[in-house]
Amino acid sequence: MQDKRILIIGEAFFPEEFVINDLASHWKNEGYKVEVLTRTPSYPFGKTISGYKNKLYQKTYFQDIPIHRVPVIEGYQKSKVIKILNYVSFVFFTSIVSLFIGKKFDRIFIYQTGPLTVALPGVLIKKIYSKNLTIWTQDLWPDTVYAYGFRSNKILDLSLNTLVKLVYNSSDNIAVSCKGFAPKLRAYLNFHKDISWIPNWSIISQPSTKKIQLPGRINFTFAGNVGKVQNLDQVVLGFKRAVIDFPEAYLNIVGDGSFLEDLKKLVKEEKITNVNFVGRKPLSEMPNYFEASDILLISLVDAPIYEIMIPSKFQTYLQYKKPIFAVMKGEVPDLIREYKLGYSADSNDVEMIGKGFRELMSLSAQELNEMSLSAQILLDQSFDRAKNLNELTRISFE
Repeated sequence: MQDKRILIIGEAFFPEEFVINDLASHWKNEGYKVEVLTRTPSYPFGKTISGYKNKLYQKTYFQDIPIHRVPVIEGYQKSKVIKILNYVSFVFFTSIVSLFIGKKFDRIFIYQTGPLTVALPGVLIKKIYSKNLTIWTQDLWPDTVYAYGFRSNKILDLSLNTLVKLVYNSSDNIAVSCKGFAPKLRAYLNFHKDISWIPNWSIISQPSTKKIQLPGRINFTFAGNVGKVQNLDQVVLGFKRAVIDFPEAYLNIVGDGSFLEDLKKLVKEEKITNVNFVGRKPLSEMPNYFEASDILLISLVDAPIYEIMIPSKFQTYLQYKKPIFAVMKGEVPDLIREYKLGYSADSNDVEMIGKGFRELMSLSAQELNEMSLSAQILLDQSFDRAKNLNELTRISFE
């Protein structure tokens, strides 16, 4: 096999826990020459992770893969202004580094989990050095920008549309993590390009021998970032309506984020019983919490972008073959209904959320087990790790 040198560009990389780590490791093990251009690790708290320094430039390693790091502007989780400054800072510093290192690579791979601006250094390398450019889109712009509360206006619309057109028309290969992204992106292309649907796969390992004891006889578990978009305020209000009749049921929230304290305050003010705030746990411990749970919860606010999005935790939940309660609209509830994986409820309908909790609480062990068995079918069809790794390799190195 001819050696190929590829530069991965993205905001997130090890020690941050994302699927891109697995992809980079896979390519290295397959004999490709891989390097990464990213920022100082800071997710999910918006501050430099312990053990790292926030330098102007530094080079670290992950499994002998060189990682070029630029600085992060801390506090981006709590301020829109800082968030925008952080986007601009990333583009500025990574573009400078790209000018120095971009020429030596055969391929550029953009891992876009947040701002589409992350792709601009790759576009720069493409334009200057004529390198093959692949983007794997995990977050759809400009839709996400508006979903986060930015108001549409002529200047913003023009700027975002210009950015989207530039990035995708400059890309040689386009992959999306959610099938619903493809028709949206085609509207920005000047000519036809294939858009591959390559969803994320679970990066969480199997449970250890250590057993976790959750407090309820029926345990619902939400795992992940606790932000405003996760809609957990509506979830706990719905749970309040159900737990009255099922005092043996618990809602376990494993994780933290910018909305955690507000959520705890709401639970206290509304006197909602049986909500267990576990806090953030290492990725290595999460399998034990999933195994100890009866039903896994996924929730997002009502916004058009989230109707076509499959959050990565959905694939993780499938791996543990537990019934799923989806409080959201769109593709995930459709899959749950089609494969009989659990129940769903409208994000804004507290009564419907409460009804969903009650119905799941009322199911027998046999009925819950039947839902669990359906997860393997969907995993094999669409979220198989080996198949998706091979597909990303194919489009990136073809």
